[in-house]
Amino acid sequence: MSNLRFQALNAVLTRTVPEVTYPSAKISDFFASNVFDRRKMKEYLSREAYQSVSDSVVLGEQIDREVAEQVASAMKAWAISFGVTHYTHWFQPLTGTTAEKHDSFFEPAGDGQGIEKFSGDALAQQEPDASSFPNGGIRSTFEARGYTAWDPSSPAFIMGKTLCIPTVFVSYTGEALDNKAPLLRALGALDKAAVGVAQYFDKSVEKVNASLGIEQEYFLVDLALFNARPDLYLTGRTLFGHMSAKNQQLEDHYFGSIPDRVLAFMQDLEIESLKLGIPLKTRHNEVAPSQFECAPIYEEINLAIDHNQLLMDLMDKVARRHNFKVLLHEKPFAGINGSGKHNNWSLITNTGKNLLAPGKTPKNNLMFLTFFVNTVKAVYEHSDLLRASIASVSNDHRLGANEAPPAIISIFLGSQLNDVLDEIETSRVTSKMKQEPTLWTNIPKIPQILLDNTDRNRTSPFAFTGNKFELRAVGSSANSAGPMTVLSLIVAEQLGKFKVEVDKLLKKGEKKDVALMTVIKRYIKESKSIRFEGNGYSDEWTAEAEKRGLSNIKTTPKALDVLIAEKTEKLFEETGVFSKREAHARHEILLENYYKKLQIEARVMGELVNNVIIPASIAYQSELITNVKGLKELGLDENTYAAQLEIITKLSEHINFIRTNVLEMVNERKKANVIEDLREKSIAYDEKVKSYFDPIRYHVDKLERLVADDKWPLPKFRELLFIK
Repeated sequence: MSNLRFQALNAVLTRTVPEVTYPSAKISDFFASNVFDRRKMKEYLSREAYQSVSDSVVLGEQIDREVAEQVASAMKAWAISFGVTHYTHWFQPLTGTTAEKHDSFFEPAGDGQGIEKFSGDALAQQEPDASSFPNGGIRSTFEARGYTAWDPSSPAFIMGKTLCIPTVFVSYTGEALDNKAPLLRALGALDKAAVGVAQYFDKSVEKVNASLGIEQEYFLVDLALFNARPDLYLTGRTLFGHMSAKNQQLEDHYFGSIPDRVLAFMQDLEIESLKLGIPLKTRHNEVAPSQFECAPIYEEINLAIDHNQLLMDLMDKVARRHNFKVLLHEKPFAGINGSGKHNNWSLITNTGKNLLAPGKTPKNNLMFLTFFVNTVKAVYEHSDLLRASIASVSNDHRLGANEAPPAIISIFLGSQLNDVLDEIETSRVTSKMKQEPTLWTNIPKIPQILLDNTDRNRTSPFAFTGNKFELRAVGSSANSAGPMTVLSLIVAEQLGKFKVEVDKLLKKGEKKDVALMTVIKRYIKESKSIRFEGNGYSDEWTAEAEKRGLSNIKTTPKALDVLIAEKTEKLFEETGVFSKREAHARHEILLENYYKKLQIEARVMGELVNNVIIPASIAYQSELITNVKGLKELGLDENTYAAQLEIITKLSEHINFIRTNVLEMVNERKKANVIEDLREKSIAYDEKVKSYFDPIRYHVDKLERLVADDKWPLPKFRELLFIK
């Protein structure tokens, strides 16, 4: 009997459901209680300081150091009232997670006493080590200096006894070394471009914010079982494991009754999240057993992404209190659904209008149509870049499986909007257009388009869902800043081009509505090939997509090529989001991350096979051999122990295959490791090393079915997936 596995199972059986108590009967009473938000700023800051911070957030104006001193003093006073002793600049380096370095408020005073201090300089800027984070060659090992700088648009918050201040992270020479700085640049470009176009319709529009709602899927496993699976512990997914006889085939877990232990975890998570201003709204069972989802209310995109990064950290902390481990890997279990992070994106003006919400009048519908068609055109023009933004070694497992969209980027609009665009494409634009309410002749009047006017298409990577676009292809472990930076900057570029073209027509004397419709009609025709309403999983769509000229890039190393393509470099330069150096650095970082994760998986696979799987299988085989010898000594006929002999033979066949292929995999890994070019190395790991994973797994999983249950060393899927 494997002690570790059965000790873990015994621990699961003794789990109790902890009682979770909400701080108040009303969530509104404690929501954002641990956040230095605007309400608390008003309480702690002078009117002038508060206005300065507000102008910085809304208008992008700089905060002078005198105001920063006031803000720092106020933050310190507020935080200390909660018993906080330390502060940190909370940032998002290119590791994919968050980072923090804690400093104490305490400083010794000259009289041998101490005092709590927090200056404006400490608030505005800190200096963590830049060379030790991924930098893609921007910083050498001996050039360690990098800076974190306060982002006032994302409020400070308290975690435990630490004041956390959201910041950007840049190198000594000013290049972005994080995910937040490029996002803020892209959002600035989008705001400027969207305002310019929105003013064709409404001169009162002075600012456009991107809005985002992130649906977060995840798995829960018992912590003891997680610790008994080295592959889960070290790679985030099970490298081996035969599927449970019962899994998701009855579809009884989806939206089912939430298990008591899980519900207690969810309630605890919600309380901690709500205190931090994360507006969690929804919780439910997902499709696969032990898979769940939570979702917040929509927020401004920078804050939504900060909150999602914070949420993932919180999930892990809270889960441990409940003896759970949260799995955010996109495909922790082969054979059942993986997890995504659906990004619901829209554009909101300072007047409160959603630019992607259809209206009731022709004027409002023309405004909607303008932003809608430009978004479609932007994705059409830069579909490969959007594909690259969601690429990772873990998401490669998920894309194209039965629960995730394929790697082919397409857009689902729904039948009503498709019909509207088709009608506009085939209609004639005329300068004899009438004023409202008919708006134009010879072009079918855009009908009143209802929210949720069409069914959802789970196979579409990018779908319009009533008043927003949903990017479904983002992986569950990803930082949404990457894909949202790309989406924001390509739409910004496209809106800029649109305005240039419309303005040219206006200078020629065209009426505004004619000019708008002339360009819109052309965009509809040019981007038509990206629109697809059918089954994205079908072989027919793969063939059709190829005819349409759409890319089908299935693995990350080749998907990332677009980051350093000439077209992309021009886009980055014109929008100011990435310099050429920054783009090449990110390409290098992502490739390095890709091959290193495969390298770790290959090493873990080899260690588990050699140190755990094969020894356990041989031990069981030895018992069978002893059994057969005993039966022979009794003089029994060979038919009596034919089954044992068959199992002994099969065990040897599987063991020999596994051992041989692990040695070959190690040899391929050694070859890949000496390749200097990162792209070639990543492709070698993808095509050579990774090619051994599935065959080795197949034979290990066969061993799992042959070896006696009490001899198998690793917790099985049926134990991991069904929470008691």
